[in-house]
Amino acid sequence: MNTPKERILLVENDPEISDLISRQTLKPLGYVVEVVSAANSAIQEASRFAPDVILANLNLPGLSGKDLLVALNSQGVEVPIIVIAPKGMESDVIQAFRLGATDFLYWPIREAEVVSAVERVLRQVRSRREREVLARQLNHTNQELQKRVRELTTIFAIGKAVITAPDQQSLFNKIMEGATFVSEADSGWLLVREERGKAFILRACRNVPKDILSRVNQPWDDGLSSLVALSGESLTITGEALKRFKVSQLGESALVVPLKTKKEVIGLLVVVRKASQPFSSSNQALLEAVADYASISLVNTRLFKALEERVSLLQSAANTAVFDEQIEEELFNKSVTELQAPLKVINENLNLLRNRETGRLNSEQSTALGVIQEKLKSISEIAEAMQSMTGRQEKQQGNRTDLNNMIHHALQRLQPVARQGGVTLSAELPDKKQMVLADESQLSKVLEGLLSNAIKYSLQGGSVSVRTDKPNEATVRVSIQDKGVGIDPKRLPLIFKQPAQEGARSTERFGGVGISLPLIHEIITKHGGKIWVESQLGQGTTFYFTLQPISDV
Repeated sequence: MNTPKERILLVENDPEISDLISRQTLKPLGYVVEVVSAANSAIQEASRFAPDVILANLNLPGLSGKDLLVALNSQGVEVPIIVIAPKGMESDVIQAFRLGATDFLYWPIREAEVVSAVERVLRQVRSRREREVLARQLNHTNQELQKRVRELTTIFAIGKAVITAPDQQSLFNKIMEGATFVSEADSGWLLVREERGKAFILRACRNVPKDILSRVNQPWDDGLSSLVALSGESLTITGEALKRFKVSQLGESALVVPLKTKKEVIGLLVVVRKASQPFSSSNQALLEAVADYASISLVNTRLFKALEERVSLLQSAANTAVFDEQIEEELFNKSVTELQAPLKVINENLNLLRNRETGRLNSEQSTALGVIQEKLKSISEIAEAMQSMTGRQEKQQGNRTDLNNMIHHALQRLQPVARQGGVTLSAELPDKKQMVLADESQLSKVLEGLLSNAIKYSLQGGSVSVRTDKPNEATVRVSIQDKGVGIDPKRLPLIFKQPAQEGARSTERFGGVGISLPLIHEIITKHGGKIWVESQLGQGTTFYFTLQPISDV
């Protein structure tokens, strides 16, 4: 018994031809064949039967085969059509091809010719369907890749926040945003164990009711996290099993991940979904990566707090010392020796975190711990300097800069220069702040340099515009466009390598006030960005540069 294959619709009013093609030729090969005798019936049957191929006689009563082609095209029926015509109707066959026919058969016809034509057309149909399937698979794969990129970008942003967040609460809030994002959860919270107790304190939460939000910085037990605090292992629970716990009031699926140092649970990260959809292993792995960053943050805070307390004690001892110089020096040296002990403990703990048996630290996390160890080395040097009673405290400048604010200030400073040259300045910026990683002073010089260049080479009555956009999540792009004289194409390859010489552009109506383009290139490059230029003589120039945004997560 043959397995049914593709569907074929035969439009033929001659019983002899219908019998030859349908009963004698195609059906024995396993094809599902439907026969209609008129074009109007074929139009209705094409929608109902959904054939893979249509065979139609051009000499049909009433509506002809060519009329059928026109009707099917007008209704958007994309089915390959093989037309059947007696010899001598070559011109009609050509017209049928123009109307969308795929192949043709001349009558009288042999069975082998019918099979050959049908198989030839079906190979094209199968090939097209395979391409469509591959295209759908490729689109799905691309969507998954984009999702993974967003997740990794979020985790990377959290890793950077561990060493750049202005305060611990801001870091906890970012961790919760990232945790709910990578786990695809609706809500969540972070619990941190008391340093001198066993209770867990609610430190941050996201998308929770007001009664839970009001308990931030207070002890709180959600009824489920205590199990993970005892086991030290991640737990996912869904459906009926969750209804035994208070968490079920917020959703039907929960995932709890411990924050650990060595084998000690120092915190708990909880996320919840409203729907009864279990968290996947991928969700759990990503949330555990976020938990590792949170663990590093907590360990850092506790170690540095202990260090600060010890330093405070040392400072107090130094201020209140009333002994003579010899006794004071001896006491101070002993205090510095004691300071080395906690530094050694801190280094040992950090090394343990970098080589922890769980193996969940990635390269970015290891790099963050390396930075902390470098800072501890600096503290050791400070301790040694304390022996000579000389202490210095350096203030590290932050690198969070509001790009929109910088652009507005640059435009205000250059307005007098622009008015002098009859040039209009404008900016198209988003309403929301755009925080970037940049030195405020250097970025200010870059903007003033590029704007002054644009004004300098603009014509009377011209305009200079500044725009920003985000071509991707990891990049902010700034463009500064003028409608001026443009740049000589021979000059473009050297524009960031050599300072502009006299006559580098065809028109310069007044002097500039900004730094040189090579210096601008060096500043942007050191910030991890790129800078390039597009220009046409007589039509204007656009400078582009990119910076790294500071994620909200």
